[in-house]
Amino acid sequence: RRDPSGWRGCRRTNEVSVSWRPSAEFAGNAYRGEGIVPASPQDVWECIKPVAGGLRTKWDQNVKDFEVVEAISDTVSVCRTTTPSAFMRVISPREFVDVVLIKQYEDGTMLSAATNVEHPLCPPQPNFVRGFNYPCGCFCIPLPGEPERTQLLSFFQTDLGGYLPQTVVDSFFPASIAGFYSNLTKAVKALKA
Repeated sequence: RRDPSGWRGCRRTNEVSVSWRPSAEFAGNAYRGEGIVPASPQDVWECIKPVAGGLRTKWDQNVKDFEVVEAISDTVSVCRTTTPSAFMRVISPREFVDVVLIKQYEDGTMLSAATNVEHPLCPPQPNFVRGFNYPCGCFCIPLPGEPERTQLLSFFQTDLGGYLPQTVVDSFFPASIAGFYSNLTKAVKALKA
């Protein structure tokens, strides 16, 4: 979050500016999304927080199912996320097993951060390709004096696994992140309605 160097813009919409740089964690790219969501930080958080039965599976087209495999504490859990096929079925369904941290900062910023982990209760499942999230997360940042607007800063560095050409991956992520922000904006409007 504090290192602005090396990011190159790759997509911009009304909701988000997406940039990328080579990942220091694996042979792919890290992606950064930054946008203003027209809702309070609490409403944005309600839509994106990583909890079983949460709203994310209803609005995020890249999240088919989300389950808590093991709750380690109030703020740390091991979770399994499954995704549907994507990119006109070029990308088959994926599953990700991550340790997830939730944190609230003194300024009201809320963070959900995750990275891949292996867990004995979650062996690879048939019909899914196991993908790996490297350190990633979303920051819901309050805007001083603007209670109904939230800066959302997100970082994704995901190895989708399988045998996808890098060109497919590089095409998928910027469009996927733009879709995430667009669908989140619709979800918070529906939440407030």
